[in-house]
Amino acid sequence: MGFLSLQQVYLGVLEKLPGVTGPVGRLTFKNKLKWTGMILIIYFLMSQIQVYGVSETGFEHFQTLQILLGSTFGSLMTLGIGPIVTASILLQLLVGSKLIPWDLQTEEGKSLFQGTQKLLAIILSIVEGAIYVLMGAVPAAAPNLTFIVIAQIAMGGILVIFMDEIISKWGFGSGVGLFIVAGVSKSMIIGMINPFVNEEGVPFGRIPQMIYFLGQNSPINAFLSLMPVIATVLVFLLVIYAQSIKVEIPLAFGSIRGFGRRWPLKFFYTSNIPVILAAALLANIQLMSRISAPSLLGTFDSSGNPTGGIIYFLTVPNNIVIQQVMIFIGVFALLGAILAYFTKKKGWKLAVGFGMLGILAWFLFAVGTGLTSLTAVPLTDIARVVFYSLFLIGGSTVFAIFWMSTSGMDSRSVANQIQSTGMQIPGYRRDVRIIERVLNRYIPYLAVLGGAAVGALAAYADFTNALGTGTGILLATMIIYQMYEELAMQHMEDMHPALRRLIE
Repeated sequence: MGFLSLQQVYLGVLEKLPGVTGPVGRLTFKNKLKWTGMILIIYFLMSQIQVYGVSETGFEHFQTLQILLGSTFGSLMTLGIGPIVTASILLQLLVGSKLIPWDLQTEEGKSLFQGTQKLLAIILSIVEGAIYVLMGAVPAAAPNLTFIVIAQIAMGGILVIFMDEIISKWGFGSGVGLFIVAGVSKSMIIGMINPFVNEEGVPFGRIPQMIYFLGQNSPINAFLSLMPVIATVLVFLLVIYAQSIKVEIPLAFGSIRGFGRRWPLKFFYTSNIPVILAAALLANIQLMSRISAPSLLGTFDSSGNPTGGIIYFLTVPNNIVIQQVMIFIGVFALLGAILAYFTKKKGWKLAVGFGMLGILAWFLFAVGTGLTSLTAVPLTDIARVVFYSLFLIGGSTVFAIFWMSTSGMDSRSVANQIQSTGMQIPGYRRDVRIIERVLNRYIPYLAVLGGAAVGALAAYADFTNALGTGTGILLATMIIYQMYEELAMQHMEDMHPALRRLIE
């Protein structure tokens, strides 16, 4: 039996996998809203249903991992979107590096890629469930309950795969994005308004904490308590600003003279996918380091904080100086961008210049308030900032290149899309090869620069100590912005008038 025959047999196996049938006709806004709301309710219910037989241990050490993967350890949502993004990472690397020679320009290649991704995600749900339980991340209460706990966690992961498929075909956006937004939103709201207090009587929520310190006549502590809230708003505004940067390619209709349009290419060309994959890869490394500790991957103290190993340099340092300096840099950079908008000058130069002023402003603030101890940063923390940034920037860049190649966003695919609309580049004859050559001047560079930029923005956001983690806020903002664009483009006519005015 030849290679092509084996491939056809394998494709037949993939087609027999259980799946969700897509809609026959166009879905209205109400239908999509109904399915999205139903899946979101199921997601929150699954995150509250505890796995039978799991040990009653604390999972607070995995809080960051839970936010990024949309998971809740110890519940049916223990795996979250982990199997889906891990399967995507593995397949992106294998197909993007040509180790698996699938032509994703063909329907057969796309079917092989999508089917294999689903099959791999199902297998990883079982494998990751077993690893979590057997390695002690989510231990069983008794040895005879081990298989039952693994089966429940794996089943929860498989359900998430089909919930993601339902959202992709019947709802808004994707299930992966929806679950990330849900997890980040829950963490952000709890971190902002949690009224419960610790042993010293200080509230956990940042806003109640600020009110408490104001009542104690401690305005400096009140201000520092509010900084994560300011950081959250700052990251949100920076992401919205960065999302608006784009390059527009002028096009003209080949058959109608005098009419044309512009084809927008966003600076974040591959959107948030690269940083989702890079953050998921980092989350898996963090999980394996905790499971295998103490080892070369990492060592941890009694509170669960990394003290050595590779993971020590791949985690954000819990340093208030770095957090406050980053917030001041971001605030001043945003002021520079706003000033550039009104003065019609180059935005990035003013933003960088004002960002540097933010460092000076923080130093003057610390000295002026007598907080001179907050002007020094250990060299190890600086090294952690550098290595963490390099990992996210490098990982996002690599995944941006692979995603562009495997998701139909390369120059050839976009050129075929433009050609199919009957449009052409003004001043050139109507030929798809010419369109592809022009797009090659932009798309590969936008993929690399946009991937690196979104990775850098994610790293910066994490350093600010924003509520829900900086990367989480960045991803949630970009996902919501994409949903807004989808609503504005596809469903304006069938919305309620009040909601339509809000979207407009």
